Formats: sequence, C-alpha cells, structure tokens
Amino acid sequence: MNWRQRGSLWCWSPPYPQGLIEFIGGSYLAATPQISYRRLLEALARRGMAIHAWSYVPGFDHQAQANEAWRTFRQRRDPDQPPPLRLGHSLGCKLHLLAPDNGRGCSALAAMSFNNFSAERSVPLLAELGPALGVTSEFSPSPEETLRLIERNYKQANTLLVRFKSDQLDQSPRLLQVLQQRSRDHSQLIERAGDHLTPASAGLRQNLLGGWADDPARQRELDQLAEQLLQWWKGLTQTRN
Repeated sequence: MNWRQRGSLWCWSPPYPQGLIEFIGGSYLAATPQISYRRLLEALARRGMAIHAWSYVPGFDHQAQANEAWRTFRQRRDPDQPPPLRLGHSLGCKLHLLAPDNGRGCSALAAMSFNNFSAERSVPLLAELGPALGVTSEFSPSPEETLRLIERNYKQANTLLVRFKSDQLDQSPRLLQVLQQRSRDHSQLIERAGDHLTPASAGLRQNLLGGWADDPARQRELDQLAEQLLQWWKGLTQTRN
C-alpha cells in the first residue's frame, strides 16, 4: 500500500484499519505531509491506523483554514466508522482546536508541540518591514482570542499534549491550563526527548538525502511516539466500552 492523494488529503490505509487518524501538520511542513511526516505517519499505519493527512500552506486566517480542514476530513470520512483520532503538530494543533464542531466529531485529540505565537513572532519579516510599510497584521483569531475560544467553545474532553523537552517553540503548558478550566476535562501533558521538528525530521532526511541518511535512533523514537499515542487512544476506547 502506498500514499494516495485525494484532493488536498494524502491517504494511507492498511488492509484492516483499526481506526482513523486525521492529521494536520505545522507551518510549511504541512504542504507535503506524506513526505515531511512520513516516518511518524507510516509508523502509525503499521500499527493498524488509516491516515488522512491534510496538505495546506498556512495563511493569516486560521479560522478559515480550520473550517476548510474540517470540511475536507468530513467529506472523506466513512460515516459508519467510529470517530477519528485527531492528531496535530505545531500550528496543526491550533487548527484542530478551532474546528467548527468544537471537537465533538472526534474521539480525542493528540496535540504535539502546540504553537500559538503572534504573526510578528511567526513571520519575522513582518515585524521588520511592517511598521516601515505601514502594515499591521495578525493571525485570525489572535493568540489571545484563540485561547479564549478554546476555553469557551471546545468540547472534546480527551486531549493528550505532547511536549518535546528541547522545543523552544512549544506552548503546551499554557494550553493545558486553558483546557483544565473547563468542566469534566481529562487533558494531560507528557514530555519526551526531542525538539520542535522531532515528529517531522526523519521523513525529510529520507526524502532529501536517501535511505543511507535515515538515523535508526530517530526512527526508534518515532516508533515509540506512535506506540505511546495509540496506547493512550486505545485506553480511552477501552474505558468507553
């Protein structure tokens, strides 16, 4: 089985899927998720999960992109199958959290390296040239409004936040505080070795440099990450049953 493109989704399905993962990557890595996140997504597929990975180029209107991703996933989903596990990395976490169904249409969310910086922090050239050109711009919703919307509207109780210890861009602890303000919240935060690019880098090296450049130790890290994500998700499923 190989990756197949279905519109803006890249899809991988094992022979007998045990569940579905709807994945949104971060920043410009997400334009080619089947390459940038290949090793992690295929590690999940080897463990029986079907993968739908959304391809996009980030813009300033994050709410519009969250709506687009949600519609795209819903159109491809089999309505007779159990609700999917949503998986995000960096900006992808924010887009999942802003989904118009407020998390009701998924079984859980796993959010790796949540990032909610301002436009000027995320796009350094904007901070440099914006004032000189008389241009001011911010993501919509802004970082502060994003957290308010999550606290007020997000209904999914089961969220696993994954923070990598050397990740200087991660804002998972702040997100955890917001999620825990809600009643009946079951969010939790775990820490693993690595940095902001840990979920993505092995697939990038493999594609650009060939198989000889693929670090076996990094692949083992991604296999362990995939296993931990699925053990958490399966634990939720068993609890419901």
